[in-house]
Amino acid sequence: MSANWSTFRELLLPEHQRRRGVEAALRRAIRDGRLTPGTRLPSSRDLAAQLDVARGTVTSAYTQLVAEGYLTARRGSGTTVAALGPAGTCGVPEPPRRWRYNLRPGLPALSAFPRADWVAAHRAALAELPDDDLAYPDPAGFLGLRKEIVDYLARVRAVVARDAVITNGAADGLQLTARLLNGSIAVEEPSHFGGADMLRSHGLTPVPIPVDDKGIRVDLLARTDCRAVLVTAAHQFPLGVVLHPERRRALVEWARSRDGLIIEDDYDAEHRYDRPALGALQALAPDHVVYQGTTSKVLAPALRLGWLVVPERLRAGIVDRKKYNDMGTGTIPQAAFAHLLRTGGYDRHLRRTRALYRKRRDALLEAVSTHLPSWQPIGVAAGLHVVLRMPDGSDDMALKHALEARGVHVWALAQYARTPMWPGLVLGYAALTPDRLREAVREIAAVV
Repeated sequence: MSANWSTFRELLLPEHQRRRGVEAALRRAIRDGRLTPGTRLPSSRDLAAQLDVARGTVTSAYTQLVAEGYLTARRGSGTTVAALGPAGTCGVPEPPRRWRYNLRPGLPALSAFPRADWVAAHRAALAELPDDDLAYPDPAGFLGLRKEIVDYLARVRAVVARDAVITNGAADGLQLTARLLNGSIAVEEPSHFGGADMLRSHGLTPVPIPVDDKGIRVDLLARTDCRAVLVTAAHQFPLGVVLHPERRRALVEWARSRDGLIIEDDYDAEHRYDRPALGALQALAPDHVVYQGTTSKVLAPALRLGWLVVPERLRAGIVDRKKYNDMGTGTIPQAAFAHLLRTGGYDRHLRRTRALYRKRRDALLEAVSTHLPSWQPIGVAAGLHVVLRMPDGSDDMALKHALEARGVHVWALAQYARTPMWPGLVLGYAALTPDRLREAVREIAAVV
């Protein structure tokens, strides 16, 4: 199969740029699918004549694209377009779906991101940053940010720490910790499937431990052979339960008796609306708790900034793995975030969004009370999501699929549970305005 080269000239840049445009235009045409796999390209001499460029320009482009895997060249068979995809197709991935109402849990109000403050923080940080700090970063993180994080966590979450490790979000922190472990690790049931999948990908075996209205069942945890557990003590995901004081003490005693490790994912403890959140579990047993946090729920997931506070005996291993994994997190965004913390911009943003999210939560609950009165809201005192318990006998997965067919993005509780439990929807409310939330609940009610 040969290409129709009479029209290919239009894919190239203007004539005066054609010399450096041949390679880029060929690559773009292959990626876009305009040159399909198996297409035979003209000889370098023929294409050079058609495009009015030197033959060496075309030869160089062919050689480079063969090296990159876009083309194949065989003696006697010429040069052809390679098959890039699993089915012999190529092209760019489909863009993510645009939902009419996106109620995905875990998203903050992205439109509320403090863009002006963030730009100003970058400018200030760059003005202050010594030239030496523009070299490869410290794997443990930018020292200025580590100091600010330690101060912030002590003030807001009562965390006991002398230092921290900066990560590319909470997922990076979890995988660094997972690589220190082996065997089985306990996880809450239900819990976010992403955490269990991450642990499994590092060779660990997640063991589900049920959660009730007081948090994880430590008595059942003690019956396993696990020596590590991943918990969301301040605001259990997805049920929103706060770990009861008796359970907190029991969990710490379990860790001490087993010389075990508690991974405390403090993913959204700053968002509590009825009273201040309990201090971090880490403060009760700093030698047995890896504490992890992130900017994803306060600022934006796109920043990919997180932190770990780890027992001193584990710190060198964590930092070593960070070094060999990605050579450290970018210094410039760390320095900007440190400036935002130091000047109070982070606290101001948090105060604004707390008020914003409370209004949005209230609008959602009011709409549920009006349109779905038999549904029970759970975990409403904190966080960025609420669980709606559906009447017994309902099928939350079937409802999820029916809603998505109408452009309403929701998560079913069944997606987070490894064992059957009552039906429910897990709805994130932070990213939608009160009016949009009311419309979304009316849409859900119409489907029900």
